[in-house]
Amino acid sequence: MNAKDLLIALFVPLSWGLGFVAAKAGLGHFPPLLLMSLRFFISSILIVWFLPIPKEYLLKIFYISLVSATLQYGLTFSGLKILDTSTAALLVQTEVVFGIITAAIFLKEIPTKKQLLGIVIACSGTIILLGTPSVEGKALGASLVLSGAFCWSLGQVMVRGLNGKVGGFTLICWIGIFSSPQMFIMSLLIDGNPIPIIISANVINWLTILYLGIVMTILGYGAWFYIISKHAMPVAMPFLLLIPVSAILGAMIFFGEVPSLEVMFGGFIIIIGIGLIIIEPKHFSKKNNVG
Repeated sequence: MNAKDLLIALFVPLSWGLGFVAAKAGLGHFPPLLLMSLRFFISSILIVWFLPIPKEYLLKIFYISLVSATLQYGLTFSGLKILDTSTAALLVQTEVVFGIITAAIFLKEIPTKKQLLGIVIACSGTIILLGTPSVEGKALGASLVLSGAFCWSLGQVMVRGLNGKVGGFTLICWIGIFSSPQMFIMSLLIDGNPIPIIISANVINWLTILYLGIVMTILGYGAWFYIISKHAMPVAMPFLLLIPVSAILGAMIFFGEVPSLEVMFGGFIIIIGIGLIIIEPKHFSKKNNVG
């Protein structure tokens, strides 16, 4: 992986980690599905005019939107509403475990022994986290986030099935076009009439929507799809373990949310796994780049 791709890869966890902070703020007013529906409406409406219609791949993108957007975000952000920001962001890192496993099964991308060791260590930290007081009485929230992580990893494997023939911005745009009404309808059925909630939203509420729609989605996902189109999943997925770093720092700065020692310990174990997974010269060499 060259320097440019490395910077792009690092931008992904930064934008998504702070996205947890923005989403947590937004969830104080919007129900999870409505929040995500508005997010994807904003992102898609801003860029659809400048992008081609991937006519041959619309059905595949529709299925991708169901799994990697509607299901994943509905589950993950419903869990975030229940859990602390730092706890949810750390649990989301099981995406890496699910992602590498699903990539090995469906894409035949076998991780190295060093990466496997890193995954084991990261999973150990996740298990420690599940036993902390911050998760006590919030099993539903943890289950929702973990289920969302699994859906996300499946969605990313489905994206690889496009073989890079749909550009990142085009893909995220059409995922948004499909998933926004899906989540709006689901929110209508689950949470009731959303119009009063939308009308009563203040400036801060709308700023969170704009961050989620523009920075986290357009820029963050554009960067992510670029990376996974050029590099194998075992290279791309581990960068997501950096999400809790920016999420925890953001929650501390904006919410004064200081994670407990138990959460920090679990997170520290996860960070150890990060180093073992990411630092893999074999996968970062040019000959292992895809595209």
